[in-house]
Amino acid sequence: MIIDFKHRQSSHCESGVISNMLFHYGMNISEALAFGIGSGIFFGYIPFIRLNHLPLTTFRSATGGIIKRVTNRLDIGIKTQKFRNPVAAMAALDRKLDQGIPVGCQTGGYWLPYFPQAFRFHFNMHNLVVYGKENNEYLISDPIFSDPVAISPTDLVKARFAKGALAPKGKMYYLTKVPDQADFSTAITKGIKEVCRTMLKTPLPILGVRGIRFLANQLEKWPKRLGEEKALLYLGQLIRMQEEIGTGGGGFRFIFAAFLQETADLLKNSRLNEISENVTEIGDRWRQFAVMGARNCKKRARDGDTYHAMSEILRDCSDREKKIFQELVETV
Repeated sequence: MIIDFKHRQSSHCESGVISNMLFHYGMNISEALAFGIGSGIFFGYIPFIRLNHLPLTTFRSATGGIIKRVTNRLDIGIKTQKFRNPVAAMAALDRKLDQGIPVGCQTGGYWLPYFPQAFRFHFNMHNLVVYGKENNEYLISDPIFSDPVAISPTDLVKARFAKGALAPKGKMYYLTKVPDQADFSTAITKGIKEVCRTMLKTPLPILGVRGIRFLANQLEKWPKRLGEEKALLYLGQLIRMQEEIGTGGGGFRFIFAAFLQETADLLKNSRLNEISENVTEIGDRWRQFAVMGARNCKKRARDGDTYHAMSEILRDCSDREKKIFQELVETV
């Protein structure tokens, strides 16, 4: 029960999974193109939603949204299922594998034994592809790892039915229709327009470019409002959400920059190349923030690594991203 599935490493699980699944069916779409068409880039600081008892910060659209928008915009058929019963969930997975169909699964990363110990924490939005079964182990194409892996049915059940926030509930999905040709130009334009709308015009002040500035203002107050130790917990959670969970603030900006660069060729629009370079610079600024925050968390802060300095970097990111998305609105 082994499908001839091409494993390709990527930066982010969801965009990597849909890119690899489409490649399997003959549509050669890069991870960056899938991420952009799926309007993956976003920002939200949502303090009333907690992950591991700490505020949630998101640098991308809601889990599942990239796959949903890519399939809708490229006229691809997809079937999604959730389960209450693990036995039924694994039986459904086996049936699809028997039919030669690779299956995407949403899982809890903590229960995947091939994850390095340092990365094994309770995060229930990790996507992967199951492409076969051999010697009573499932063959996994996890796009953030360099090579395919195999895990036991017990471990896969634990990951598919992980408890806690955003529990996957056995979620699995597979493609049912992939067209011979797709209207990439229209899909790209829709993807960019939605990103610009959500980053610039979302009315809530905790989302989009306004959300970045809101976080900057809150972060500056953390030491005084929370105390030094709790402030470091909040900061550590923020850096982890940025750089370890998914791909993060800087990483997603780099993927979006690659998308714009690829799009410039597809749409024959050189202005997108210039904007791509500016987005890369924004990604660098996010990484500067992460490095400064990490030094604080590890008690290795240098002169100037203050909460005010970190807040100023975020304000700069907010201003730069506002300008970028305004330029994209005019360009497309």
